Amino acid sequence: MRRLFFFLCIGLSLLGYSQEKYTLSGTIFEAEGQETLIGANILILELKTGTISNEYGFYSITLNEGTYEITVSTIGYATLKQTITLDKNISQNFTLTESLEALDEIVIETDIESIDIKTPQMSVNSLTASTIKQIPVVFGEADVIKAITLLPGVSSGGEGAAGFNVRGGAVDQNLILLDEATIFNSSHLFGLFSVFNPDAIKSLKLYKGGIPAKYGGRVASVLDIYQKEGNKNKFHANGGVGIVASRLLLEGPLKKGTGSFLLGGRATYAHLLLPLFDVDNIAYFYDLNTKLSYKLNEKNNIYLSGYFGRDVFNVSDSFENTYGNTVVNFRWNHLFSDQLFSNLSLIYSDYYYGLNLNFVGFEWNSGIQNMNIKYDFKQYINDRYKLEYGVHSTYYRFNPGIISPNGPDSGINREKLTDKFAFENAVYIDVNQQLTERLALSYGARLSSFLRLGQDELNVYENDQAVGFNSDLQLYEKINPIGTESDNHGKVIKSFLNIEPRFALSYQLNEDTSLKASYNRMTQYLHLLSNTSSPAPLDVWTPSGKFIQPQILDQIAVGYFKNYDAYSLEVESFYKIIKNRIDYIDGANLIANDAIEQVLLNGRSRAYGLELLFRKNKGRFKGWFAYTLSKSEQQTVGQNASEPGINNGNWYNTPYDKTHDISITSTYDLTKKWNLSANFIFQTGQPTTYPNGQYNYNGLVVPTFEARNSSRLDAYHRFDISGTYTPKPNKKKGWQGEWVFSIYNLYNRKNTQSLNFRENEVTGQNEAVKLSLFGAVGAISYNFKF
Repeated sequence: MRRLFFFLCIGLSLLGYSQEKYTLSGTIFEAEGQETLIGANILILELKTGTISNEYGFYSITLNEGTYEITVSTIGYATLKQTITLDKNISQNFTLTESLEALDEIVIETDIESIDIKTPQMSVNSLTASTIKQIPVVFGEADVIKAITLLPGVSSGGEGAAGFNVRGGAVDQNLILLDEATIFNSSHLFGLFSVFNPDAIKSLKLYKGGIPAKYGGRVASVLDIYQKEGNKNKFHANGGVGIVASRLLLEGPLKKGTGSFLLGGRATYAHLLLPLFDVDNIAYFYDLNTKLSYKLNEKNNIYLSGYFGRDVFNVSDSFENTYGNTVVNFRWNHLFSDQLFSNLSLIYSDYYYGLNLNFVGFEWNSGIQNMNIKYDFKQYINDRYKLEYGVHSTYYRFNPGIISPNGPDSGINREKLTDKFAFENAVYIDVNQQLTERLALSYGARLSSFLRLGQDELNVYENDQAVGFNSDLQLYEKINPIGTESDNHGKVIKSFLNIEPRFALSYQLNEDTSLKASYNRMTQYLHLLSNTSSPAPLDVWTPSGKFIQPQILDQIAVGYFKNYDAYSLEVESFYKIIKNRIDYIDGANLIANDAIEQVLLNGRSRAYGLELLFRKNKGRFKGWFAYTLSKSEQQTVGQNASEPGINNGNWYNTPYDKTHDISITSTYDLTKKWNLSANFIFQTGQPTTYPNGQYNYNGLVVPTFEARNSSRLDAYHRFDISGTYTPKPNKKKGWQGEWVFSIYNLYNRKNTQSLNFRENEVTGQNEAVKLSLFGAVGAISYNFKF
């Protein structure tokens, strides 16, 4: 009897496993322009399972044979329900219609369905273009970077500071992708605007931790942005006219329902008015976004996208700074089967940075170019098991600088700093597995390698030491090379190999609550050399090599996530440490330095903190409260016991350390015609170093300084408001317009950007001079579409 029972159990088990399984797959579109929808939920509620559309709108789910009610939803669109009998593999596209009730809804994440509670992905935030446009900013221009600094764990260096800082990290530690291409500088006009045109953005996702294995090369965050594909059904245009800049976006079909184009441009014109006020300074930017998409057949789609931007900053014809990004990207989507999706990307990226110093008679041009190939796969095994894997390879050419005389009277001789070359390669795999109804895992690894290639001239030092410590003067100083060596660009002179494990889990306490944890290791082989917290007057990237080690991050995070009816709560705590964070010796000269290794030291950094995000997602009043309590420090010890290191080898605050960071963002639908928005920001003052004394040496007054970054500037805070007036809110065809009125820094707070110390020419006393960029700034802009 026992044997019969045993074989019966085995038979029943085999019968269960032999039940036929079929795959439902397809693409999610929006109705008006046939744009694919990223992150749409495809749910089978009766099974408490589902999937999410990928970056190209594709989804796939494998289930047992049967009849199911499929629910397709995403924020801003009406939920679609459809009954499907799954008795064979089915290819089914879904088209969602825009929901009028949700047009003005503010969201931070792609969706707030309970399936997001289940997924192990954490430390990630998303913003829609409509959300970004509602946030009040300086000069009234919608800004992507300013918007993400309102999220927990993200801050800026203040007004006029470029880029953004994530969990105590530096600007260069953020990987910024536009249609999968790397953007090396995300700011226009030194941080007043971002390089991203909000009209052209389809989706934006910021990863602060628990970063998937498909991403690598940076140790702080990943900002992944996709542009719209363009309207496949009809011609459409939208844009805006503001007090300092205007923008225009055109989109339409190449072939109706099959192909589309997108062309967008922005430019400033405030500099044209400056001569009327006898102002010799000039500051302006312009950029261009382009994209072509075409559906070859049901299994193949191709995309060609590009970005070009330039900034020009001129001070009384004595100093000119020009910089910008150029990106071209070709992508091919291919479906090998209804369970295997692939994307091949061929990318060219060029970042240019130039200085024209008329007052000293020379110009300096530098930059970084790369050619990148990515082949990524996503395999949907079943509803509980998914794989992502791929291979990435990037070739770099670094131009540290070319110095040229800029006129016949210049006494400068032309000099070309030695170009550097490198290969960065990676293979990765990510597994997403739903173990039980409550427990989900994501685990994988990225194997990265970096090959520093030969160059025309490379310094050779005794014992490979380019920096030495002078015990008599108690300071670090450069060591002269004992010779040079030259290798062809095909030879590997230094190689690095690192394995980067990733792991995340989610445990669901109930339908609306979960606990999550993650660990990830990441490696960064590129370093940004900068002598200020803003990109001017220096912006030079350099690769790891014989004298510069790659940065290696280890980060852990834990979090609590709760969805209420109209509210949601996210609480996360993180700790991370980074090895080989570069530091500079005192008095380091970075401009036109062909032996940069002589002024660099390897240190380490760490950051830890608590993040809170509380949101209201429904109703006429919506918004969020974000708070971050954190610490960010750096330490550079001596190369041996007799050296003090930087700051006597003690931990010191990084320039990105903000103990308290609070932001409150809200929007209120006053009437159908009026929408009001406001945000308040408070940040602990930026760390800085003050002089604490002085002495006289041969008639010269030499200042002495306190411990590095042991003081702080004043706390930063401001309050911004805006109102959007739509004269004809019910008009959905033809010309549609709206007026946006905004006041940045309503109560005219004079936030300190920097403090300069000098001797008063009249009294002879030392004094501190505060620099503030903005008080209250009002703006009016007109947005339109047709």
